[in-house]
Amino acid sequence: MLFAVIVGCEIGFWLLVGAGLACRYLLRRRRASTVLLAAVPVLDLVLLVATVADLLARHAVAGPQHGLAAVYLGGTVVFGRGMVRWADRWFAYRFAGGPRPPKLPKSGPVRARYEWREWGKAVLAGAIAAALLGLMALVLGDLHRSAALLSWLPRIGLVLAIWLIWPLTTVPGALRGAGGPAAEPDERDGRSQCATNPERGDRSGSR
Repeated sequence: MLFAVIVGCEIGFWLLVGAGLACRYLLRRRRASTVLLAAVPVLDLVLLVATVADLLARHAVAGPQHGLAAVYLGGTVVFGRGMVRWADRWFAYRFAGGPRPPKLPKSGPVRARYEWREWGKAVLAGAIAAALLGLMALVLGDLHRSAALLSWLPRIGLVLAIWLIWPLTTVPGALRGAGGPAAEPDERDGRSQCATNPERGDRSGSR
């Protein structure tokens, strides 16, 4: 059941973002766009409530779905803002005559800053997920019942270690000063900025 809620929240996120941007650029309904995009954080609240309810329904015994929910929430809180910003820029370019989002250089200082910033966001997302996992484990108050939650901690560490490969590969190019102009990268950061330009950042205020 909780797996279905997680998938539903992801689908709902993109539906709200798509509808919000369509209202903004195609229908010229900025107020409706703002309302739709500002509603994105509600999905995180729905998932949080569903996770707690499912945990209680299972007589306080955690399953893998509860750990996945915590990891998903950590990712959407941190990366959600960049995803909406990415969608907003491309929607404006495709449908409203906006400028084409600049491409990220393949190497050099700009690329290095981008990759290290993204890895830093991943670390923050992992920390939020770990905090949620720890909080649920604390509420359960039993290592046996919390085993499915705590098993996600080494997985988070492994993902962060693998992710670190990409920023490390940018170091040589950055030291050589290679790369393109310091343009704002075409951000597609993880699962963006809502409100006035309510990107999923409102979701970070909440994915």
